Amino acid sequence: MNLIPALQQHFGFDQFRGGQEQCVRQVLAGQSSLAIFPTGAGKSLCYQFSATQLSGITLVVSPLLALIKDQVEFLQSKGIGAASLDSSQTPDQNRDIMRQVREGQIKILMVSVERFNNESFRNFLHTLSISLLVVDEAHCISEWGHNFRPDYLKLPDYQRQFNIPLVLLLTATAAPKVKRDMAAKFAIDEQHIVQTGFYRSNLNLSVLSVPQVDKKAALLNALKQRLSPQTNEAEPAIVYVTLQYSAEEIAQWLRANQVSAQAYHAGLDSERREQIQQDFMSGKLNTVVATIAFGMGIDKSNIRHVIHYDLPKSIENYSQEIGRAGRDGQASNCVTLANLEGLSTLENFVYGDTPELESIAYLLDLIDQQSVMQRTLTWEMQLYALSNETNIRQLPLKTLLVQLELMGIISPKYAYYAHFRYKFVTPMAQVLSQFDADRCAFLMQVFEATKFKKVWGEPNFEFWAQDAKDRAIKALDYLSEKGLIELETKQLTQVYEVYDLSQKEQVAAQLGDYFKQKEDAEIDRIAKLIAFFEQDTCLNRSLARYFGDESFGDESFGDESFGDKSLNNESTENKSIQTQCGHCSSCLGNSIGKLSGRGMNENDIDSEQVRQDLSELASAFQSALKLHPDSMSLDTKCRFLAGISTPYLTKCRAKRLSGFARYQDQSYAKLRQLVKGL
Repeated sequence: MNLIPALQQHFGFDQFRGGQEQCVRQVLAGQSSLAIFPTGAGKSLCYQFSATQLSGITLVVSPLLALIKDQVEFLQSKGIGAASLDSSQTPDQNRDIMRQVREGQIKILMVSVERFNNESFRNFLHTLSISLLVVDEAHCISEWGHNFRPDYLKLPDYQRQFNIPLVLLLTATAAPKVKRDMAAKFAIDEQHIVQTGFYRSNLNLSVLSVPQVDKKAALLNALKQRLSPQTNEAEPAIVYVTLQYSAEEIAQWLRANQVSAQAYHAGLDSERREQIQQDFMSGKLNTVVATIAFGMGIDKSNIRHVIHYDLPKSIENYSQEIGRAGRDGQASNCVTLANLEGLSTLENFVYGDTPELESIAYLLDLIDQQSVMQRTLTWEMQLYALSNETNIRQLPLKTLLVQLELMGIISPKYAYYAHFRYKFVTPMAQVLSQFDADRCAFLMQVFEATKFKKVWGEPNFEFWAQDAKDRAIKALDYLSEKGLIELETKQLTQVYEVYDLSQKEQVAAQLGDYFKQKEDAEIDRIAKLIAFFEQDTCLNRSLARYFGDESFGDESFGDESFGDKSLNNESTENKSIQTQCGHCSSCLGNSIGKLSGRGMNENDIDSEQVRQDLSELASAFQSALKLHPDSMSLDTKCRFLAGISTPYLTKCRAKRLSGFARYQDQSYAKLRQLVKGL
């Protein structure tokens, strides 16, 4: 079957890029597939083209709203029916999109994974014929990936629930272990994994050893050397930093030094972020100083410079971020200003996401007590409130709950919103006139149980039996879908069925071990990043080998640490690239050797100062939480000194205390050992 005429018709391309045709042919032959292409190499076309050839809906799960919107706009520009269901839309817009999907006007529907928590959406999917489930950024499903998202673990179950025959996984960053894990979760055969060469010859990789005090000058020097030889104007650049306040500070400093720059981070409101992104894409703004919040969905072909002012979080993050440069194939520079002074910040993100064993045990007690008290073996929770009560951050708390599901201890039954309010779009009498006597009588009960304040009303379900409450909520959803009322919902409450919790201590220990293994893996990921920058062998070659690029003849390298093998003594026969790429700092003889600047020495810790700081914390702990100071765990004390926020420390307003983050530059592992000794 010749696919080129259809490719030309829908997308205007005369040929496929590397790996695309193989992936498309596999999908069209009914073979679930995994595509691993470098950033900017055309992964999206694999599902976009396939969708035009399949009879049913293609359902795409993507992790970022900006990415979803960009792809929908692209597809619509090609005359392909595409839409998204997302939180930025009004109820009317949602209803209209669902109508178009049902009527066959939409071939590609894009959603976030969180959309599956919506019961109405799940009911809607049951009415559709879905040909293909696409998981973008599919490495999020692997617990060994660099950007694990627990909700992704449920996607294999959703595939079964909605009878979706085919799956296509897409990612740019998957080391061999992650690749195997992703494929196993969806039962994808190894022969249906399509991985193209990782090396991009137009990217010049440089690592510079720069002391912290000289970083701003080095950054300014790099940016001022980027005038285009054609236009004599500054070429587009992204400067990556770790923290939000760093983005603001560096952008302000650049502006003071005649470089037009704006900060971009998750702390800005969505309107401001969107404006900065639009200005950058259109060329009105040529320099963005950003956290990792900026990047996914940035499909700007002429980015010439990606500068890491701070260390990236991992080799995977580094690969994704430099992959945004030079997508037009023109030479582009990727520079890392490296030292170890920010290393503790990266490590502290990891330590802060590891729940304490006491918190895990407390959560299990909560589940057990509530299910026993209600005598229904069900447990209800709201994520934000539960996070505050258990002292577990929301992301690891989600991970913990998913693990309890996988262990068969809890099972999600349904979710509902604890807070409803609605207003009539159509007069009440006219609404009631559209239903038979039984439904009309039930709706009257719902309306009479609603307390209206001017236009909006809040229904009171407190004394209703669960079955009647469920029916009332479904009735309001239905009225909203039909445009008869406008419905607003808040405080999503998840209801779980609880099974055997008789072995709580063993379960807590098992979960504690699980999170400790994840912590060790993440710390090891950071160590590999440092080893990658410190090596004296070709950076491009080592980067490709880390991701299992077989063109370098050593697929297993991704499971090993840098420095274990010589990269220069292997045969280069039949390789797509020699052992020296010739355009990275290592190949050019500018290897940096061992990085310096870890921060303070462990001998700099003043034990009396630590005692005074912890005394202040103990007082705040007792005052804010009504808990005895002796109940403070060792990790709570260390996280306070290291500047790692937790729900308890937030309640205590610990950031206002003088000792908070006093030792943020110290290795957390060493800090913990020293505080334990005190």
